[in-house]
Amino acid sequence: MRTLPFIAALTLIPPPATAHPHIFVGAEVTVDFRGDTPVVWLNWVYDDYFSLLITADLGLDLDGDMKLTPAEMTTLTESVTEWPADFNGDLEVKQGDTQLQLLPKQQHGMTFEDGIVRETHARPVALADPAMPLTIRVYDPFYYVAYALSGPVQIIGRDDCDVTITEPNLDRAYSLVEELLYGRPASDVGPDEEFPEVGVEFAQTITVSCAAPL
Repeated sequence: MRTLPFIAALTLIPPPATAHPHIFVGAEVTVDFRGDTPVVWLNWVYDDYFSLLITADLGLDLDGDMKLTPAEMTTLTESVTEWPADFNGDLEVKQGDTQLQLLPKQQHGMTFEDGIVRETHARPVALADPAMPLTIRVYDPFYYVAYALSGPVQIIGRDDCDVTITEPNLDRAYSLVEELLYGRPASDVGPDEEFPEVGVEFAQTITVSCAAPL
């Protein structure tokens, strides 16, 4: 999970529930084949509670009109888009068992509308085998943040690709959590405690298969 300035607000305002996850984010995913290498576009839509935490922690929208001035938008963008060096963007792209290298993010920006914060960016992907499908997951390894696909996955630049979504096996995921916590319920784990790296077990899996090589 990122350690960004606005995350500190979570220690000041108790979350609505004490169980993992603490933050809920809608993920809009687009795969762009128009360039030399595929690009995964992510649009993260933060829930209204976390959007409020971000703006409150940064001292934005103090009048509560759900609009930001240009200066406030600059503050929001600079604060949220400054990722720590060890943060991979909660994105995993594979071909088979090979995890692909994610190239530096591009066109990273923010919007704020009707009280909701959106974070948008693009991640070019270095392919391992152009003949193999892409497998994409958006997840926080520690399941502090829960991502859920919002809307259909979009494909740009090709018309010969199919997208399938595989839902996680939640019974297996929760059983693994209980096993790793030695029977302790996940609801007993507070926001400041170490949580096992089980986020991938709760992740939806996007598979992009194309008729011709990628």
